[in-house]
Order: sequence, then structure tokens, then C-alpha cells
Amino acid sequence: MEQTLPNLSLAHGTLTFPVFLPDATYGMVRAVDAEALESLGIQALVMNTFHLMQRPGSTTIKALGGLNTMSGWQKPIMTDSGGFQAYSLIHNNPRAGTISEQGLTFQPEGSQHKIQLTPEKSIQLQLAFGADIIVCLDDCTHVDASEEEQRQSVQRTIAWAKRCRTTFDQLLKQKRKNPEHRPLLFAVVQGGGSFDLRKECADALLEIGFDGYGFGGWPLDSHSNLLTDILEYTRSLIPSQFPLHALGVGHPENIAACCRMGYPMFDSAMPTRDARHGRLYTFTGSLEQINPFAPAKEWLRYFYVQDEIHIRDNHPLVEGCPCPVCRKYSAGYLYHIFKMNDSLFPRLATLHNLGFMLMLCDLLREYKKAGL
Repeated sequence: MEQTLPNLSLAHGTLTFPVFLPDATYGMVRAVDAEALESLGIQALVMNTFHLMQRPGSTTIKALGGLNTMSGWQKPIMTDSGGFQAYSLIHNNPRAGTISEQGLTFQPEGSQHKIQLTPEKSIQLQLAFGADIIVCLDDCTHVDASEEEQRQSVQRTIAWAKRCRTTFDQLLKQKRKNPEHRPLLFAVVQGGGSFDLRKECADALLEIGFDGYGFGGWPLDSHSNLLTDILEYTRSLIPSQFPLHALGVGHPENIAACCRMGYPMFDSAMPTRDARHGRLYTFTGSLEQINPFAPAKEWLRYFYVQDEIHIRDNHPLVEGCPCPVCRKYSAGYLYHIFKMNDSLFPRLATLHNLGFMLMLCDLLREYKKAGL
């Protein structure tokens, strides 16, 4: 299915599709400041309600002027509800919390107090944070979970989405928000690997009515392969006038595959995490020769900066790459500062991988426009 929306207008700016949103989980992209991200061309960031409500805490964020002012980032922010993070915490350690019809109850590591995250509280927090895109609290599952677990997840996700919609509308009415400047509300389609449950969830969420939607649940199978069939089917369930965010999809190959299906929005911590650990992304040839819809082995190459073959390499990571790293520094210099364990390395490496993601989105956009 082709995505017909070329962009999305938000209070802090307009997103041009396809777009990759780096994860700024705690209000920052590690090792890189807001000014550098903006200069690079990043359009928006994703921050996480589950983590932010714990550190620095909602009252602190309010005292610091909201997420945009606190972080120095004046472009759009999307806040994830934290459903996936709570799911991960509780499913990995059942003693850490519980999931019920009411919401999520969990005990942060090192804390003596339990925290409850309900659909209503999730919306209240995200509105108070000043986010441009708010995501409904959802009940996440793994694709390999049982049919009964998947069904329960869908039922909870639908029920929570209704409560999120009601709370969102009530609070906007109280705040008397100008419709043109109000945040957008996204709901998440769950259902694991079941086509029937995905349809049931999508149909119910469409009936409630939201500004956009997200693909919920882990997008990979147990062998780290993209769940192509279920992703493509879920995209077909959502009318093309609505953006559908591929939550957690960040591998360059998977972004290209999902973009071809019609997904316009992506986020993940993978590119920045890989950068800090010395795995940098490069193209196999000049940008003019790259076809991002071809098999990834034909255009994607990994540069492992710690390899000794780079000691005297005076070439940039990617010839012709417009990112500030490739314009100024050689692969040999990156090897040097990595081996020195200098704090400059994660900054430069992160800027490069994010620059690569921007170039990839540019290429995908041009190929979509050309109908290739």
C-alpha cells in the first residue's frame, strides 16, 4: 500500500515522510546536543513517558518548562506511552509489577514505592510534557505469545485506547487548546502474529478515531527477521490518509522494507547505540548508484571502527557524505579517538549514523516519488 501523505503538520514543525525519529528516551540523544541534531537535519525526537516519569520526574519536567524547553529541542517531539518498556520490565521480572485492566503497576529498581501508570495518567503526563504526538497506552506482547495472551492484549489495548481518547478530549476542552496547535493522538495496533486479531484491533481503533496509528509489538521474530507479512497486513488495515508509525523499527534494511509497504515513520535506539559501540553505517557505493529498495547487501555496509585496518585510512567513512563527520574527519582519526576512549568518539559516531539515516530517508523519498 502506498502512503499518500507527504508530510504531517505539528505544533513545532512539519515532518516530511519518510522520517526517522531518534530515540531520546530520557530527554536527550546520548552524546549529542540539540543544536547539533538540528544542524544535522533531524526532524523530530521520540521520548519515553515510562522513563521520564521516573527520571527526572513529571514535576521536575514541569518546573523546567516542559520537554522542549528542558532539552533545548524546539522541533517536534513524540512521546511513547511506555507500554513496551513496562511490558519488558514486568515480563522479564514478574515480581517487578503487574498488568491489569486498570493499567500497569510497577516498582522501579532501587525504589521502595510502586508506581501506577493508567491510560488516563499516561495522557495527562504526555499533555503536561508538551509533546506534539501523544501515544495511547497499550498492552504489548511478544509475537510468540499464546493466542489467549494476544487476545487479552488486544482487548486491553482497545479498552485503554477508549479511555485515552476520552481523557485526551476532556483535557483539551479544559485547556481550550486551539485545534491548529493541539497535539495529535496515536493509537497502537496490537495482535501479535494473528491476522484476525490485528484486524479486530485496527477496526476497533479506527471506529474510536485517532490522528494516526502505530504498529505495536516486537516487529521481529525469534531469529531477528522482520515480520514482513504481519507488518504489510497491518498497513493494509489502516487507510492511507493516516500515518502508521513502525514503532521500534530502526535497522536500515527494515526501514527500507517498511517504507516500501507504506510506513512513513520510524524510531529506534539502534543507530545511536551501534554508533557508540563502534558499528557505523556506510553505503557500498556512491549515493547516485544506490537503490534502497534493492537487497540490503547491495547498498548497506558496516564499518567496524575498532578494526586495525583503519589505523592509517585517510578517507572519510562515506565518500560524498554531507554529514559533518565525513566532511572533516578520516576513518583513521575515528579509529584513533575510539582507541583513546575519548568522549569525542560517541558524539562523532552518533552524528554519522544519524546522518546516514537521514540520507537513507532522502533516497527512499526520491524512489517513492519516482514510483520505483
